[in-house]
Amino acid sequence: MGRKGTMLEEQIESHHLNETMTVKIYLPEAFTPFYKYHLCIMQDGNDYYQLGRAATLSDQMHEDGDMEHTILVGIHYKDKYDRREKYHPAGSQQQAYMKFLVQEAVPFLDKLLPTYCMGQSRALIGDSLAGTLALMTALKYPNSFGYVIMQSPYVDAAVLEAVKKSETRQQVSIYHTVGTAETAVATTDGGKADFVAPNRELNQLLQEKGLPYTYHELENGNHTWKYWQSDLQHAFLSLFN
Repeated sequence: MGRKGTMLEEQIESHHLNETMTVKIYLPEAFTPFYKYHLCIMQDGNDYYQLGRAATLSDQMHEDGDMEHTILVGIHYKDKYDRREKYHPAGSQQQAYMKFLVQEAVPFLDKLLPTYCMGQSRALIGDSLAGTLALMTALKYPNSFGYVIMQSPYVDAAVLEAVKKSETRQQVSIYHTVGTAETAVATTDGGKADFVAPNRELNQLLQEKGLPYTYHELENGNHTWKYWQSDLQHAFLSLFN
């Protein structure tokens, strides 16, 4: 099934990252500049378009009336090492990448597209480390991003600490999933990590925060796009319906 909407590719000159960032913007089929649109900004952007089939899903959900007017924005990484530096809590560029999102990407998109220009209409979405980045950015800048979708996020002490310290009350709605089979996930540094126990700990903390929050464990789900792709419709429904 082909995509029905329009894919635009734009470049943002980032001073925070000192590089040119490519953003791939997907306008739904019935797009018109006379409506206002939600923004769904996806880290691991090419993966969400290709492996997550996000654009096709957006087409289908807009057609069925299951998704309010939403524009997808995909931002990708150069390679797995670049991805780690930008998304990992200990990554050398994580803080700069967050600033790029808030101070460069958002103003650029608000100027280019008919958006609501408010945090409550913007979502950050990501899988694994990209999900970690989505959560940490929204907790730090809740006025810029009102929604988070994180699929099997990487969770360590720094992530748990960020949640504990966060003053965010009702501003950020979170959708969070992890697969029950994610007990020995291969990591960028060549090791293996259990994702289930730390995600359960994160779930406890987020519940205590009293935020609008949805948590699911995917039965026998492992750390792959097979599960993230099939979960994406639930994620979109929970935030954009």
